[in-house]
Amino acid sequence: MDIYLPIAEMAVNGLFIIALGLVVGILSGLFGVGGGFLTTPLLIFYGVPPTVAVASATTQVTGTSVSGVAAHMRRGGVDFQMGGVMIAGGILGSLFGAFLFRLLQASGQVDLVIGFLYVALLGGVGGLMLRDALVALKWIDPPEKSGPPKRHHRAIAALPFRWRFYASGLYISPIAPMLVGFGAGILTVLLGVGGGFIVIPAMIYILGMAARVVVGTSLVMILAVSAVTTLVHAMTTQAVDIVLAALLLLGSVVGAQYGAIIATKVKPDLLRLLLALMILAVALRMLLGLAWRPDEIFTIQVL
Repeated sequence: MDIYLPIAEMAVNGLFIIALGLVVGILSGLFGVGGGFLTTPLLIFYGVPPTVAVASATTQVTGTSVSGVAAHMRRGGVDFQMGGVMIAGGILGSLFGAFLFRLLQASGQVDLVIGFLYVALLGGVGGLMLRDALVALKWIDPPEKSGPPKRHHRAIAALPFRWRFYASGLYISPIAPMLVGFGAGILTVLLGVGGGFIVIPAMIYILGMAARVVVGTSLVMILAVSAVTTLVHAMTTQAVDIVLAALLLLGSVVGAQYGAIIATKVKPDLLRLLLALMILAVALRMLLGLAWRPDEIFTIQVL
């Protein structure tokens, strides 16, 4: 079932795109990630231009997050106060990211930068998650610790203007979660990701949030930031392909509900291991795409 994408100017298999959205939706419900870290590279591998893949993936991330937030709200797993602070930082980050995106477009290096950022971020985060998952499953020995464990990073405790976040059980400065949201906003614009694969580790290991509200709060932030990012892309880059986004949403909204259900039945450490392996596989494929010599070094485009 081939469907023509007007912005990407190519035909795609509609069933494949829907199935991709379904898988990404399940991942969103399972791990609290928007799924863009998987959607964007796979669309690029399929042949969709990187700028269109990035811009359209943010639309799909928005729809997936709506479904995931609804599922976690029913379980009381959302800290709306923390989410609001992170959203404020994420909106500022998305505006700054749009400025960077336009600069890269003007220089003609946006595709190369997107590829390198994916390899660096996914490789680093995937490696850390893999180590933590193997330690939690007791497959490898944990690293030696010097001193008692801390709830959150020492730099966070030194920040001024502390607030009490009751749902997360924290008493920290709002500057810290705002900076986390700012970074996620930049990533959402540049890479078309929800930023969950960066935000969730930061919420756990840097902010020290309670595990029961991490996934739901992450999805609230991702929902708002990806919606703003979609609007920014539509107004600046004009690269949002609504047909492609609709096909992705068709599968992902359904998948997010099933993912949230599965998350309550599977061991969390095993889920973290599977996510780490998937992230590393995508990073490796992106690295091969950057290093492998194409059959045709030069292409000619008729305008």
